[in-house]
This record gives sequence, structure tokens and C-alpha cells, in this order.
Amino acid sequence: MKRVVRLKRGVPAACIGLGLYVVASTAAFAADAPRGMTIARSNACMGCHAVDRKLVGPSFQQIAGKYKGDPQAPGKLSKKVKDGGSGVWGAIPMPSHPAMSDADIRTVVDWVLAGAPSK
Repeated sequence: MKRVVRLKRGVPAACIGLGLYVVASTAAFAADAPRGMTIARSNACMGCHAVDRKLVGPSFQQIAGKYKGDPQAPGKLSKKVKDGGSGVWGAIPMPSHPAMSDADIRTVVDWVLAGAPSK
């Protein structure tokens, strides 16, 4: 169903332009955050991890540093996110995330291994 919007006479074009600018700016702001960060936020990863400082678990940047140059890191970390585990960073276990899709896990892992950039 198409919706036709009719403007009343006397509505300044500047008002229309401002409205379009606000909508475009909001979409652009959401697009600024990397997809990996967005997925991490929506799956409660940020409850235990921060980008640049230790919380319950290591920071994403610490993880990137530990696995830098390891060609098996994407697979190891993907399995860790899916299955959970403990012992690598201390005694506190990481919970499993069985409901996350493999594609979403890989996107988060790739973002983390890239150093968890904010843009």
C-alpha cells in the first residue's frame, strides 16, 4: 500500500529538509558502529567485556592482542563463544551462547580480532 503525503501550503522547504536531515543523521550514526560491536551489544557481551578495559572478562583489545598472528584464532574464539568455557583468562567461566548464529559469532570474533575498532 502506498502512502501519499500532501503538504499544506505555506510549509517551508527548510522544514522538510531539516526532517530529512534528522532521519539521515540518525541512520548514519547507527551505521557508524561496526556490525561486530552492534551484535556484541545485543547479545549481552558487553556485560562482561569492554572494548578497552577488563570487566568480568578480558577487554576485547586484550583478546585481540593475545591471539594476534594466530591463524587458528577465529575458530578457537568462535567455539569459545558458542560453547563457553574457562581457564584461559582465569577461574570465572564464560557462559555459552548457543542461541547466537554462527554468522553473528564470526562477525563479533572478526571485529574483536581486528582490535575492536569503534568505527
